[in-house]
Amino acid sequence: MRHKVHGRRLNRDTGHRNALRRNLIADLLVFEQITTTEAKARTIRPAAEKMITLAKRGLSQTDGGSTSSLHARRLAAARLPGSRTTEAEDGTFEEVDVVRKLFEEIAPRYANRPGGYTRMVKIGRRPGDNADMAVLMLVEE
Repeated sequence: MRHKVHGRRLNRDTGHRNALRRNLIADLLVFEQITTTEAKARTIRPAAEKMITLAKRGLSQTDGGSTSSLHARRLAAARLPGSRTTEAEDGTFEEVDVVRKLFEEIAPRYANRPGGYTRMVKIGRRPGDNADMAVLMLVEE
């Protein structure tokens, strides 16, 4: 029985699990939609929403207290990878700063939303191993 046991192990050791969580959250923030297993989506969903809430808290403090905004950015930078490489339509690659996108694009979009920034849609089973798959996406206003 798993009474009072928090989190899922996902058949990984601690370092691998933490790296997986950080990378999946960064991919969700950069691409705004990821397809993964349902267990991984359920695992990262609360952490991703907390990152967006942290960014919103950093935005709301920019008027009077710049130290709170700086603190929020440093916390986000400590919990997320630095950058992601994305491919544009013309085939070129560009570096996307994850923390900058979180604070300048995603957080202002959800400034007036009290929570519920992500949506998980189940899409069936994966053909190879019959794992339950889901699409985790950021909701649109």
